[in-house]
Amino acid sequence: MIRSRRRMTLGTALMATAALALSGCGTSGPGESAAGEASAWATTGSVHERIWKESFQTWNSENPDSEISVEWFNNDAYKEKIRTAIGAGTGPSLVFGWGGGTLADYVDQDKVVDLTGKVTNLVDRVLPSVVKNGMIGDKLYAVPNSQSQPVVLYYNTELFGSVGVDVPETWDELLSAVDAFVDAGVTPFALAGASKWPELMWIQYLTDRIGGPEVFDAVLAGEENAWSDPAIIEALEKIQELVDRGAFGDGYGSVVADTRADAALLHTGKAAMLLQGSWLYSSFLTDAPEFVERGGLATTRFPTIEGGAGDPANIVGNPANYWSVSADASEEVQDAVTSYLDEMVFSDDYTTQLIEGGGVPPVAGLEEELAKSDNADFLTFAYGLVKNAPHFQLSWDQALRPSQAQELLTNLDLVFLKTSTPEEFVDAMNGTL
Repeated sequence: MIRSRRRMTLGTALMATAALALSGCGTSGPGESAAGEASAWATTGSVHERIWKESFQTWNSENPDSEISVEWFNNDAYKEKIRTAIGAGTGPSLVFGWGGGTLADYVDQDKVVDLTGKVTNLVDRVLPSVVKNGMIGDKLYAVPNSQSQPVVLYYNTELFGSVGVDVPETWDELLSAVDAFVDAGVTPFALAGASKWPELMWIQYLTDRIGGPEVFDAVLAGEENAWSDPAIIEALEKIQELVDRGAFGDGYGSVVADTRADAALLHTGKAAMLLQGSWLYSSFLTDAPEFVERGGLATTRFPTIEGGAGDPANIVGNPANYWSVSADASEEVQDAVTSYLDEMVFSDDYTTQLIEGGGVPPVAGLEEELAKSDNADFLTFAYGLVKNAPHFQLSWDQALRPSQAQELLTNLDLVFLKTSTPEEFVDAMNGTL
């Protein structure tokens, strides 16, 4: 049972959100002090933005001598700026990230602080598997700060009903659904191709379903020619088969994820399905509440592939987003932001607000609380995916070192565009090992 020390309502958070500019990037933040030394950079969008704003506002009001100023960025703009700032020593005190290869780079460069033993209250609140993603070796360098984010298959129930298509549970059924929607003049899958990273969800799930997690583990280990695994080649062939069938329509290359244009295609009835992260559910609640309330939105897991070696219960996505503490901050500032993490992140109020906003907290023992929420069906489904997954693969562009990740995004996009073959993709990526 969640007990609130300071009750933070979703309505309060939404008012805080409405008071701030959400496009591009800015330097506004709730209760922030322009003269404060402690700072955080964070990304806009989804329920986590509302939680962080309320959390920082509460901290600042109760700790006027240790206020944390906040700067907000769209996802892609943040990724472009943060690495340069960290390298130059001009980054924020609290560094937002995803764990994985970028975090390993920060650790190698002594740019983030070892938090082992400094945030025990926070660590005790969170699922161990999610905490682990913030560790390099046996030391903790990043702590989770948002919902678990498995990639799920969203679908428009109204389009499925009108076209007469069953929700696909197997790959063959998915192909049949694609053909049926194309024949009906409906784009089968919304895809934010202009942002590139949503394309990763396809190669990740396909590779795992076909070959299991060991395939990408070999890539992470830097094994020679690891990208040549037959499972990866087959996954790429299946992607191009989808393109040939018209699965993504003609204009997916101009659809942008930061503006939630892919979600809009689904809830406006222009696309039948969308493979995206669970973080997008809270955006549906904000952008298309009537669509959700009338049962137009539903979710399911990625289909199985006959003969595949991967466990159908495996999932991909982000175990959470993370905060790290900058080693370039003064000792006083490090102590202040570390205290913020230990006290505020995934407190009872913080977790309650995540649930109210449609997020899936990576906190143990939430089954009863989720079942009582307004979004019980989705939250229980997504929480079960995380809790019961034999393997939760971190998004590949975050798991890899940044230089490899950029090559991956570039070369995968060429596969989607049909200007590169699977074999050319494999050769290019083997060159990054």
